[in-house]
Amino acid sequence: MTGGHGFLGKSIRKELCADFNVDSLGSSKYNDIIVNLADSHFELKTNYHLIIHNAGKAHSIPKTTQEKQDFWDINHQGTIRLLQAIDHTGRLPQCFIFISTIAVYGLDQGENIPESAPLQAQTPYAQSKLAAEQAIRGWGTQRGVSIVILRLPMVVGPNPPGNLRKMATAIQKGQYVRIRHNLARKSAVCATDVARLIPSLIGKSGIYNLTDGVHPSFESIESAIAQALKKPLRWSVPTWSLRLVAGLGDYLPGFPLNTATLRKLTTSLTFCDDKARAELGWNPNPVLPVLADPSTWSKLTQTT
Repeated sequence: MTGGHGFLGKSIRKELCADFNVDSLGSSKYNDIIVNLADSHFELKTNYHLIIHNAGKAHSIPKTTQEKQDFWDINHQGTIRLLQAIDHTGRLPQCFIFISTIAVYGLDQGENIPESAPLQAQTPYAQSKLAAEQAIRGWGTQRGVSIVILRLPMVVGPNPPGNLRKMATAIQKGQYVRIRHNLARKSAVCATDVARLIPSLIGKSGIYNLTDGVHPSFESIESAIAQALKKPLRWSVPTWSLRLVAGLGDYLPGFPLNTATLRKLTTSLTFCDDKARAELGWNPNPVLPVLADPSTWSKLTQTT
């Protein structure tokens, strides 16, 4: 398993270690196989029944050419190096599972988007993950290895990174300003549900969106986090006033809000997981109770 010590990887590894011998591969000293996928060709000393490729670069907006290239070095070229290392063992795994993203669809809005939707990845992150998907699928077809690609939306679990953490930090500090009556819905999924699904994927193949099926509103996500942190949401502004501010951002480089960003915040973006429910028996839990659980934010409350 790559990325076994990251946010989602910890949940997957914990679930698997109960029944399987799991080797983790990554750049930190905590891994069984210490390798930097971004810049190192390497060899695997063991043949594996199952490969879970969860490592990748995410949760940052590139500002330079090198930062854009970093996504390709890790997400795409790192995947190529992993596939080459598997080939060199002389014995192929039965199944290869790739943790991908709904960002490959390249959409800012839409509802109930299926796996068959066009792939129009826009960002270096999304484009590099899509290129990795394509490389893995081609490799699997040529070698007769079952490939499962899981496209995930926002993942919820203990001490999440990215936008959820930024939101929670602002709420904790009393600095969060919510958009009044923002009922835009966003797909999300629990890390533990993804982890529990993994063992059942051996021998399966296909591409699947995974969500909690609830697609909570932005307003309910904010309220759940505030409940967990026991912090009031004191400040709110109407959408119309933000449109005026966002208009300034369209002409001022570096301004924190523009029309495109406001549109993302106030329009629904949800994905259909009917295929996973029908073919994999996917039966997830809702994310809101996890967001409302104080233990989800334990590290945040310890440091603020």
